[in-house]
Amino acid sequence: MEQELSSIGRMTQNLIDSGTDLGLRILVAVLTYIVGRILINWILKALSKIKSVVRMDETARIYVRNIIKAVLYTALFVTMIAELGVPISSVVAIIVAAGAAVGLALQGALSNFAGGLMLLIFRPFSVGDYIESGGNKGFVKSISLVYTVIRTFDNRIIMIPNGTLMNSVVINTTATDLRRADLSFDIAASEPADKVRETILAAVDRCGPALKDPKPVVAATGTVTDGVTYAVRVWVKTEDYWDVYEPLMETIPEALNRAGIKRPATLLRMDGQWTGDR
Repeated sequence: MEQELSSIGRMTQNLIDSGTDLGLRILVAVLTYIVGRILINWILKALSKIKSVVRMDETARIYVRNIIKAVLYTALFVTMIAELGVPISSVVAIIVAAGAAVGLALQGALSNFAGGLMLLIFRPFSVGDYIESGGNKGFVKSISLVYTVIRTFDNRIIMIPNGTLMNSVVINTTATDLRRADLSFDIAASEPADKVRETILAAVDRCGPALKDPKPVVAATGTVTDGVTYAVRVWVKTEDYWDVYEPLMETIPEALNRAGIKRPATLLRMDGQWTGDR
């Protein structure tokens, strides 16, 4: 009887000791969580004041903040688990295995996430820019962490994966303040070059948005059968590009017609385009 009571007493004492130890571990884990949260909030606030972070796009800033927040909370979670007596090696192995499985399952999505982060940090283009990539052309409507949405001239919406954009050539035609409008016209070889230049430059001069500095240029750049190809290069403000390009495609042929300047005799007459007198 005394042995049974002694055994029960030892078991009770062991339970009390184990409960006390577990309670202390839980208390330490709770305190670790509270202190950890305070430190994480302090780090995130300090991060938001760093100049390089402040200059980031708002979406990129939020994305970077969330990644750092996730890393810090993961570290806090591992620390709390260690305080509870769970071997860290086991926890780390589980996290690594889960991360590898998720990474394999979401390989394409993660590639787009990484591409989105790079786009938002390095900013090769911004919302409102006109870009060309992989045969797609349009104005950038939005840049998310997975897709870049562009709107075409005929008002179609195209969603391009960010991973694709980061691995292809992107032409940004609105990245600078000035842009050059390039046109070309085939003129009969018998026409005096000076007369052709004066006529074209006069038509360009009447186009209001066309810039006078840098000066517009008219130059012979090649030959066709019975004729010479003249390139017309006009500098414009980027936002005025189409307000210059399209009117000049109409007014220059009209000016050439009024001046009696002919096209090469071998070119066929085409409706809607400058034909000239033959």
